[in-house]
Amino acid sequence: MSNLKKRAVQGLVWTLVGYGGGQVLRLGGNLILTRLLFPEFFGLMALVNIFIMGLALFSDVGIGVSIIQNKRGEEPDFANTAWTIQVIRGFGLWLVCLLMAAPMAQFYNEPQLQWLIPVVGLTTVIGGFNSTAFYLMERNLAVRQLTLMELVTQIIQLVVMVIWAYFDASVWSLAVGSLVSTAIKTIWSFYLIPGYSNRFTWEKSAARELFSIGRWIFVSTAFTFLAEQADRLLLGKLFSLELLGVYGIALMLSDVPRSIAISLGGKVIFPAVSMLIDLPRYELRSKLLRNRKPLLLGLTAMMMLLISFGDYLIYLLYDERYEDAAWMLPILALGIWPRLLCSTVEASLTALGKVHYTAIGNFTRMAFTIVGILVGFAWLGNLGAVLAVALNDLFYYAVVTYGLHREKIGCLTQDIQATGLLFAGLVFLALGRVLFGLSLPLQGVA
Repeated sequence: MSNLKKRAVQGLVWTLVGYGGGQVLRLGGNLILTRLLFPEFFGLMALVNIFIMGLALFSDVGIGVSIIQNKRGEEPDFANTAWTIQVIRGFGLWLVCLLMAAPMAQFYNEPQLQWLIPVVGLTTVIGGFNSTAFYLMERNLAVRQLTLMELVTQIIQLVVMVIWAYFDASVWSLAVGSLVSTAIKTIWSFYLIPGYSNRFTWEKSAARELFSIGRWIFVSTAFTFLAEQADRLLLGKLFSLELLGVYGIALMLSDVPRSIAISLGGKVIFPAVSMLIDLPRYELRSKLLRNRKPLLLGLTAMMMLLISFGDYLIYLLYDERYEDAAWMLPILALGIWPRLLCSTVEASLTALGKVHYTAIGNFTRMAFTIVGILVGFAWLGNLGAVLAVALNDLFYYAVVTYGLHREKIGCLTQDIQATGLLFAGLVFLALGRVLFGLSLPLQGVA
């Protein structure tokens, strides 16, 4: 086995371990916190996180991507220039949080946002000091150390939130947990590589290279935010905070398979393909398809179970306040399938420097989400809004598939085969539910 393939396999294993462990912690913490806190607190914190995430994505110039992809990524001047830009950006983001807190509180008619946004926004300053060692380890597929850091940080965050919520059942338990986890991750990042440190540097040529690829990264991440968060921004006005919190639970569970694929794409596929970009395209495509097949099979099986029995997962894990998530979950889970297919291969486009395809895809997805939710809600109420969210990934898939075809690494045939297998499995499991006298997953649609 080649050294690269060995590291990729190890990265795959550790990514799955890290993701699985992270989801267990996330779900366990969520179950505890939903019993200590009211649903509206989760809706309120969702608005805060969406705002801060939006700022971060709207100002993303691809620092991490550049360090991983660029041949100068390991040079001190290049990495330190990237770190300097990152620190400056962190302070800039917090300044925007201070300026926009009052208007956001007024727009959503939620006074607590005026204080929550600046406090949680401090994560942008703290995270801005993250060592670039983090990206260098991703570049070299050193996933084990990063996974351990993520899991330990998540455990500490969960403990802080649960203890705070036990003594003070308020939204601040969620806010403080976010601050603590960001601070721990930043401190830890400086110990990932012994003897490695960052200092303020400004090399003009490095800055030019960073901003060169960063232009498309900026456009892509800006549209990514709008595409990913437009639903919650709009539903924050159309739904009550309680229903928005319930929707967030359904979305979190439905998105598990795609999150696995995105994690593998960013931590394994992207750095691995970055090392293989000089190969002829037919050879690169062959390697991608061969290694993608078992991943698709595993994700397809997971999707079958989630769509077919996700409603029972909601009934088992949550009390009656969250029962609306039971009908939302199968709809949202089925809707992510096109995006799931993209997530297993689209990182190769980033490695090839062809970021514009995902940027255009996210623009089309954003546009459909906004129009679809407004029209769907007007026609069918809550169901129509959720259906619009479920359908928005079709447009993203069409653009990314076209890009993969143009770059001679297309995988449409493999996608069709996986989709056929998924729907055959869903029909089989639906018949099984009927034969055993169980209702179909969409019982209780609001």
